[in-house]
Amino acid sequence: MTKMIYAGGRAASAPLLGHETEPTLFEISSPGRSAYQLRTTGIPAVPLSDVIPAAHLATDVVDIAEVSERDLVGHFTRLSHRQFSVDLGAYPLGSCTMKYNPKFCDAVAADPRFNTVHPAAPAALTQGWLELMVTLEETLCEVTGMSAATLQPAAGAAGELTGLLLMRAYHEANGDVRRRVIIPDSAHGTNPASVTLGGYDVTTIPSDERGLVDLAALKAALGPDVAGIMLTNPNTVGLFEDEITEIAAAVHDVGGLLYYDGANLNAILGVVRPGDMGFDIVHMNLHKTFATPHGGGGPGAGPVAVSSRLVEFLPGPKATRLEDGRYDWTTPSRSIGRVHGWHGNAMVLARALAYINVHGGDGLTRVAQHAVLNANWLKKRLSATLPAAYDRPCMHECVLTSSQLKADYGVRALDVAKSLLEEGFHAPTVYFPLIVDEALMFEPTETESVQTLEALAVALETIAERSRVDPDAVRHAPQATPVTRVDEARAARHLIPTEDAAQRA
Repeated sequence: MTKMIYAGGRAASAPLLGHETEPTLFEISSPGRSAYQLRTTGIPAVPLSDVIPAAHLATDVVDIAEVSERDLVGHFTRLSHRQFSVDLGAYPLGSCTMKYNPKFCDAVAADPRFNTVHPAAPAALTQGWLELMVTLEETLCEVTGMSAATLQPAAGAAGELTGLLLMRAYHEANGDVRRRVIIPDSAHGTNPASVTLGGYDVTTIPSDERGLVDLAALKAALGPDVAGIMLTNPNTVGLFEDEITEIAAAVHDVGGLLYYDGANLNAILGVVRPGDMGFDIVHMNLHKTFATPHGGGGPGAGPVAVSSRLVEFLPGPKATRLEDGRYDWTTPSRSIGRVHGWHGNAMVLARALAYINVHGGDGLTRVAQHAVLNANWLKKRLSATLPAAYDRPCMHECVLTSSQLKADYGVRALDVAKSLLEEGFHAPTVYFPLIVDEALMFEPTETESVQTLEALAVALETIAERSRVDPDAVRHAPQATPVTRVDEARAARHLIPTEDAAQRA
């Protein structure tokens, strides 16, 4: 990594220390330089006012950085070297499931026979794409135990809203007015938001001393006005809801539906299916379970699969295999309509099917087995340093607590996470789920080796020891990264989105 030192508009290389800043493009700008050139056409130049009415011409000169291609590429390459990613190291971000993305899947999506097809092309000319979508839908239904699915939702939150709209359409078709959806207190924050956007009221139920749904509280909250329950299993504490069949029976007895927040299926692939647990609606984040690119808000994919009673309400049009073996677009009889401008984030769908096919059924089961093994290994390895919030086997992720470090040395979960950045690892999820004090949520995923897990454990043990001998160092970490400790709350409350806004501030 280099820092560009500018003198007289010329650049030279020097070592770049962690906390030093990269100059902006405007700071390295030099009049007359350009990163592009246009060929000479021989056509005489004419004043812009001859082809564009003067009233439409800007009167002020736009301030644009003038840099050479060499300096431009160097600038962005140096910035890219300062980023952490799943290609660089372990990313144990609990609940978000940031695991390595196989390059084979990228190669499939890069095939011009896939990526040069316009989504408006007629079905007769896109039989391969339609076959891919039908095959993926059938595979996802096999994995989840559902009857049919839509591939349109562009991400997890879109999948959640789609699931709630399907729930509403089902009840309305039955002439049944329902107003509440039940959510556990450990749920993802998107769940109550989706419920509200779907037009329902949220009823929150507590977790019991085991970190699971309090069955007695659930039954007390049920009634004829309950549209359904949104549930994650394994839940957000990383634990399997072992009373799920009783939960399903209780909700179904009052006419409600079960929505499965299957953002992450890593713990159950090939082992157990939501449909067999009694769920009616399942949304899946392909960018989590099936290792498609994930980050920056998308593009993602959040297909929604449903039981037989909801098939006729699915969004349309959807790819369909006809009786003669051809494929076409069809719309379910009582469809809720489109939830995406076209047919979903197609290149993400192609990557997901490639991932599934390269693993096969046995391979997907091993994904789940290794994900669960890794999380339990890490939980056990750190038991003396960061104890688990609940002392029982976890699934694909483990929730630990730094409450003792806080009590003894004033070191919070946030401090541990920031310190981990200096040890070469991405920070875990902190302060979630909300029911755990000083929560640190680790999801090592199946892609990390035992050597990586050992290194992560040693790094956390080092931070814990540092908390004992020099707690201030931990509370002020990180110091060796390009950007040191930031005030996240201030950044959210006083947003400065652009360079010119920063100058005005």
